[in-house]
Amino acid sequence: MAETFAGQILSLEEATAWREQMREAGKRVAFTNGCFDLLHPGHISLLRQARAECDRLIVALNSDQSVRRLKGSDRPVNSQMSRATVLASLTDVDAVTIFDEDTPLSLIQSVRPDILVKGADYGMDEVVGGDFVRSYGGRVLLARLSAGFSTTDILRRVAANTETLRASEAG
Repeated sequence: MAETFAGQILSLEEATAWREQMREAGKRVAFTNGCFDLLHPGHISLLRQARAECDRLIVALNSDQSVRRLKGSDRPVNSQMSRATVLASLTDVDAVTIFDEDTPLSLIQSVRPDILVKGADYGMDEVVGGDFVRSYGGRVLLARLSAGFSTTDILRRVAANTETLRASEAG
């Protein structure tokens, strides 16, 4: 039977309780979020940078409905449970929680991470929840980006390759 990592995939209530346990144990918790539809080296780099700044890392994952609203009706490619399972299987990730909203603000307010991590394609003033985290002494980290990696670009290349293959088969 395949390992499911279900113990690391937490509801909002479980994520809040987990955070409190980490606080009581004196652990610094970092928080990052995203769609993580097709995991690629850019995602891994972000997660590693986040983990290097803390004792425990929680990843907030956009639900399927949230991804559709943000990325379009043809996304996500992988279901939220598939994406959550992949993330939970990574050694840099300690917990995963799924959220339905367009932004993770309410989740950030519940979890109250010590460090909020986003990619450097955001400005400090654009990071959702950044002001809130700084208000209680937490900090915001803008992780270095890995050039050339984007799920949208990967999907465009797949579509172009599929069209090329169809054309060559037809001709």
